[in-house]
Amino acid sequence: MKLDKLVGERFKEKPSDCVVDSHALMIRGGYMKFVANGIYSSFMPLRRITKKIENIIRDEMDRIDGQEVQFPVVMPASLWEESGRYQSIDNSLCRFKDRNGAPMVLGMTHEEAAVQLVREYGNTYTRYPFMIYQIQTKFRDEARPRAGLIRVREFTMKDAYSFHTSQEDLEDYYEKCYHAYERIFARAGIPETIVVKSDSGMMGGNISHEYMLLTSIGEDSIAICPECGYRANMEAAESIIKNTRDEVSEELKKVATPEMHTIEEVCDFLHAPAEKSVKAVVYQKNADDAYVIVFIRGDLDVNETKLTNFLGENIHPAVITEESGINAGFIGPVAMNAAAKPLILFDASIQGTNNMVCGANEVDFHYTGLDMTRDFPDAEYHDFAKIITGGICPSCGKPSITVSRGIEVGNIFQLGTKYTKSMGMTYLDEKGESHYPIMGCYGIGVGRLAASVCEAHHDEYGPIWPISIAPWQVHLCCVKSADEEAHAAADRLYEDLQNAGLEVIYDDRKVSAGFMFSDADLLGVPVRVIVSPRNLKENVCEVVTRDKTYSEKIPVEDTINAVKKLVADLLDQCKAE
Repeated sequence: MKLDKLVGERFKEKPSDCVVDSHALMIRGGYMKFVANGIYSSFMPLRRITKKIENIIRDEMDRIDGQEVQFPVVMPASLWEESGRYQSIDNSLCRFKDRNGAPMVLGMTHEEAAVQLVREYGNTYTRYPFMIYQIQTKFRDEARPRAGLIRVREFTMKDAYSFHTSQEDLEDYYEKCYHAYERIFARAGIPETIVVKSDSGMMGGNISHEYMLLTSIGEDSIAICPECGYRANMEAAESIIKNTRDEVSEELKKVATPEMHTIEEVCDFLHAPAEKSVKAVVYQKNADDAYVIVFIRGDLDVNETKLTNFLGENIHPAVITEESGINAGFIGPVAMNAAAKPLILFDASIQGTNNMVCGANEVDFHYTGLDMTRDFPDAEYHDFAKIITGGICPSCGKPSITVSRGIEVGNIFQLGTKYTKSMGMTYLDEKGESHYPIMGCYGIGVGRLAASVCEAHHDEYGPIWPISIAPWQVHLCCVKSADEEAHAAADRLYEDLQNAGLEVIYDDRKVSAGFMFSDADLLGVPVRVIVSPRNLKENVCEVVTRDKTYSEKIPVEDTINAVKKLVADLLDQCKAE
């Protein structure tokens, strides 16, 4: 491929709307173009990268007996009504009607389509286990797309679905997928990806894991214990708080706190630390706008995923009206207005506490001396809190938790019978008895993985693509191409490199060396071969790697073999990782 024929522009200036490096570099480098919010078109370099990622995924899925299929992008709403998700999923599911008025959806995930495809085939135990997978375009009407390909609305994803006749068989296969994913990310160039326990969310199921690339620009928070190796997404991490009771419990006393609405203001006014306060966090259920109040220790935050899972329905931050009977800024568990009729929940962080500050449900007043054991002897406590840095590890019990940011590059779920049962998929066992198959689900976002690799491997000049997914293996630069001898030598080298089976992008434009190398940096090809009149006077070509770990002047006649060996060494290194 000659660079002067490559469609797409490369430029130096960072786009003002790009908040992360991978987004900026992939726009600047001519990899993709904005179409609409969260929707991009791919130029040739990105398409070559994603095709290589897809082939790595196919290789690893086929290795564990996966069978590639393809589900439709558009599905009848009736499939999703069978599973119950047509009503339960929010507006991120794109619903529409066809010309005949039939309700349809755009696929954001394909559990329903997978069950529909195989529910007649899987009617006997003799056909189990099996796994089907696809690499398909999906659409999720994401509320806040951001960071280029890291959070989008239209995306390409590999999703796989396995079917089993026992939990033990699912667990065996789940482990195979677990290790296949480790190989995929290592081969794609990010072996540093870690695995964390996660929340199953709308997918359902009891056991799930996410593969995370730790980076400060990640949207997910991950709880990590360096002492024992525990790792979990904050949504799934248990928050363990050990409170020490004061020896003497004070009496419950109402005190004036004029114009003090926040925990910080109240605690400063009363000279109490935030951990000696109880704050109220108010939500409403999406279904009927009923109020839910969570009482939690003042220095902690509510984990909305835990709350949603506990309630079994979606919620949103409350809009507190005058008619609600709730005094915003002064809400407390004592003397709650009965007319408000909220659902009251207590977080485990306040269990057994005493001498606490809380709202008095009266404007400009709070209580001091709240003793949860004395004042609410029948209270039930649940874990609704976000785990914090320095928190107690749920695994080893040490106060050693650290919280890091990460990008989710893949996930795996043990779905159980959630979909087969709701959609009536059954099989007969050897005794002729009917059972529901048990499912597993395994996903990887292809574009997000490409962006994540760029995020992990770049410098200020551009991406540094791993050889396994780079758009080309070799970038041939003919400096001062107006020089006939240099141009002729570069042309011969271009032909010889291609004949040697190498993927080459060839730049013989009549531009300055600085301009040429700037474009080469943005394309991030691992091996660069430089032909110039100066080098030819020494009968050498300069061979360098994009990451600057290798730079040698090689005799012209030895260049092909040297480049072939360097490419092979880089591929071997990637496989070894």
